[in-house]
Amino acid sequence: MSDAATQKNAAEQLEAFLQRVPYVRFLGMRAELAGDEMTAILPFQPHLVGNTHIPALHGGVIGAFLEMTALAQLSVTQASTRVHKTIDVTIEYLRPGRAMTTYARADLRKVGRRVANVHVEAWQEARSAPVAALRGHFLLAGD
Repeated sequence: MSDAATQKNAAEQLEAFLQRVPYVRFLGMRAELAGDEMTAILPFQPHLVGNTHIPALHGGVIGAFLEMTALAQLSVTQASTRVHKTIDVTIEYLRPGRAMTTYARADLRKVGRRVANVHVEAWQEARSAPVAALRGHFLLAGD
């Protein structure tokens, strides 16, 4: 398959994942592909705030965004008509996620026949200053 066809297929798989998962739509999450890199985008919305005094994004929103980023990346590289399943995740909250757009990128550390090991980092203003990170294992859906 040509690079253009591969890129188009990856974009279709990503869009299918984003439409398939209702929580992605609740969050308002989007994603962009540039070559083989996917960047997830969580635009700020007032209903995502957990601490109104700072204001800061709810920790559960940040955690879900990280998990959805990992699953979105897997949907691009490990095509399936079903959503891959989360086995376990560990989330490190590194600094408050302020009321602004948040970005994330997933790194597929090891993809086996049945399980994938994924690391994700989320940032806001500078990628060098992450607000949270996820390390997780995901069961690959076999079709």
